[in-house]
Amino acid sequence: MLRVTKLTDYATVVLTVLAARPGAVMSAAELAEQSGLEAPTVSKLLKPLAQAGLVEGFRGANGGYRLARDAAAISLVEIVEAMEGPLAMTECSLHTGQCGISDQCGVRGNWRRINDVVADALRAVSLAQMLGDTPATHSISPAGSGRRIDARLFRA
Repeated sequence: MLRVTKLTDYATVVLTVLAARPGAVMSAAELAEQSGLEAPTVSKLLKPLAQAGLVEGFRGANGGYRLARDAAAISLVEIVEAMEGPLAMTECSLHTGQCGISDQCGVRGNWRRINDVVADALRAVSLAQMLGDTPATHSISPAGSGRRIDARLFRA
């Protein structure tokens, strides 16, 4: 089964808390309270999110975190990559030559196409869209296929 890690899921939750309060600076403790997560977990999430340029940190008595840019300008692929590194369904989707059978492999091209479709689906959904209660529907055409895939993303 393909799934994002729990920390990536939690990072999305924390970012939606910030997205619901545009421009607000919130402490890690406030983010933990609003998201229902433990404070150490939220602190752990904020470091890679800041390094990826998704949140800005402020020091001092009124310090905390806020989104680095508008929620509509942050895509899910950015969040996933901030937490997990570059999106790759298989090793050869990211690095050529990392597999001992890559010279005779007949499926590598298809895995790369699948990787591109998943990345495009995540790129098509913004953090702002994750705030809504209704599922976002996006049409994605896999490269060169002429076919359309309707992706429905649900918040649990």
